[in-house]
Amino acid sequence: MPRREDMKNRNYAAIAAADRVFLLVVYAAAGLFVLLVAMLFVELVHGSWPSIVAFKFKFLWTSEWNPVTGQFGALPLIYGTLVTSLIAIVLAGFVGILAAAYLAEFAPGWIARPLGFVIELLAAVPSVVFGLWGLFVLAPFVRTVLGPFLQKTLGFLPLFQGSISGVGMLTAGLILALMVLPTVTAISREVIVAIGSDLREASMSLGATKWETVARVVIPASRVGIFGAIVLALGRALGETIATTMVIGNRPEIAASLFAPSYTLASVIANEFTEANGTVYISALVELGLLLFIVSFLVNAMARLLLWAVLREKS
Repeated sequence: MPRREDMKNRNYAAIAAADRVFLLVVYAAAGLFVLLVAMLFVELVHGSWPSIVAFKFKFLWTSEWNPVTGQFGALPLIYGTLVTSLIAIVLAGFVGILAAAYLAEFAPGWIARPLGFVIELLAAVPSVVFGLWGLFVLAPFVRTVLGPFLQKTLGFLPLFQGSISGVGMLTAGLILALMVLPTVTAISREVIVAIGSDLREASMSLGATKWETVARVVIPASRVGIFGAIVLALGRALGETIATTMVIGNRPEIAASLFAPSYTLASVIANEFTEANGTVYISALVELGLLLFIVSFLVNAMARLLLWAVLREKS
């Protein structure tokens, strides 16, 4: 009997030791990710320090980007990044949520499965392919069809005035919208499917139609997950490089018209880093990477805060 008790105690001790080792490994893995992010931030600050010392905070609100004179200001690049990302999120969010609702609630299985597969397949297409398609197909379409139509109907707005070359912020925003659409649609669809059937049945038992149930019950109940999908899509839109570089026009200017060419933080780094010479020039490009890192961090932090507020309101 004592031997049996000793064996049980040894087994419990071994299990407890294994639990402690597993917990240590989990904490170490989580700490490794935090350490990597911290090291990345420190390295970006170190690489951009000459630019920070030379331009200080005026780097954020000056508009001149001239490697010849050694004057660098990131405001046009920040502007181009925000405008193209906003276009992408508005379009992809609207279309993606509607597509997710259709696939989850209305489409028959023989349509929903292949259509969902095709939408998700877009996420696997390399960005350079989107860039080539945008340059040779979408840009001519914007120049000859979409741009003139928008000027004819909404030309009284500054957003749709000016010459139309086909490459510019609108084309870049459309490309980004197409690239982030699978993220919004796939995640939103899974969230909508996960909503309990009791909410649908309760709504329809009160006389609501299928459309009213989806619009007033299902989608509002899915708003937390849909918001998460939009934030993930925004993160990709902010950092997209190759496709944006090929269709945005690559001109560091601030213009009210969406037809005007512009630049983004990521596209400047991709275009100029390999040819940059001089400490300040290279440092300014690294500082753009630091800005992109900070913007992405702030977007995710704001998303977490909003998500926390929504969950707190629900509870």
